[in-house]
Amino acid sequence: MSTDAGRPGNPGSSDRHPWVVRAVAAAGLLVVAWVCVTAWGAVVHGHPAYAVLLALTAMVSVAVGWRSFRPAAPRRGWRRVAGVVLLVAAAGWIAVVGWLRPFGAVEPALDAMRSDGAVTVAETSTQIVLAPTDGASGTGVLFQPGARVDPRAYAAVLHPLAEAGHTVVVAKQPLGIAFLAVGALDDARSGHPQVDRWVVGGHSLGGTVAAMEADEADDDASAPAVGLLLYASYPAGDVSGSLTAAVESVSGTRDGLATPPKIEASRADLPPDAGFTVVDGASHAQFGDYGPQPGDGVPTLTDDAARERIAAASVQFVAGLAG
Repeated sequence: MSTDAGRPGNPGSSDRHPWVVRAVAAAGLLVVAWVCVTAWGAVVHGHPAYAVLLALTAMVSVAVGWRSFRPAAPRRGWRRVAGVVLLVAAAGWIAVVGWLRPFGAVEPALDAMRSDGAVTVAETSTQIVLAPTDGASGTGVLFQPGARVDPRAYAAVLHPLAEAGHTVVVAKQPLGIAFLAVGALDDARSGHPQVDRWVVGGHSLGGTVAAMEADEADDDASAPAVGLLLYASYPAGDVSGSLTAAVESVSGTRDGLATPPKIEASRADLPPDAGFTVVDGASHAQFGDYGPQPGDGVPTLTDDAARERIAAASVQFVAGLAG
């Protein structure tokens, strides 16, 4: 039996290895291209961390693919094992990059990103600000988007809050994950010293992080968190005994992710006086404008009607906290 199948020039594992490397490198480039083609607006208008991740993935894929065409000595022992581990890790990295592709904002959110006579819209690399043009109140709203959702997707549903006189700051989360933006409230407070009290809100995972931020800032002497606004969300743990800020939970009966039973169960984790607004027929994705979401329920309410009811509940809640 021949024992030189792994030597250069023989049809063994060493000959197959470069093709596996090239396949993984090509997959990296294809995923980056797919994200750029299908979600370019969300990438450009999101936190720059994801754009950097895409660029890094593309550069490494090109470099590794090019290097695979250079002659290499046969790998044996631990080097062969290390090579397999690196290939598996690279494939995992590429899968994560693809999974992090954001849900891009659609109309009417994109139209709400334009300034008008009542609201001025400004955008930086880390936040979107909807500011009333006249008569701003001392109450601001810091909003945390749902996981992997384009922050612009909430412009339309939050626009009425700015029209009502409240400065609204939408956080741009690194990689679209709210847990990576836990300092967003501090950034909003430092950037808007004219606001002396804050309502912290969020959608889905963003609401979970908003609950953490509100719980930490509700007793601050300067610009405290006076309210927690949950969109199809609930806290990660029991804050019923520690959170002193007012709470409003807005949910939908057709939500397939933050389901009605989960929202009902969250009552025990929130203060006894927490308010609950249930929008009959609304789904999880209708709390923003970013299209359908896997795992969600089928709404029986139009997007416009759902948005109107969610916005109305939000304005009423924040108005009740304004001093």
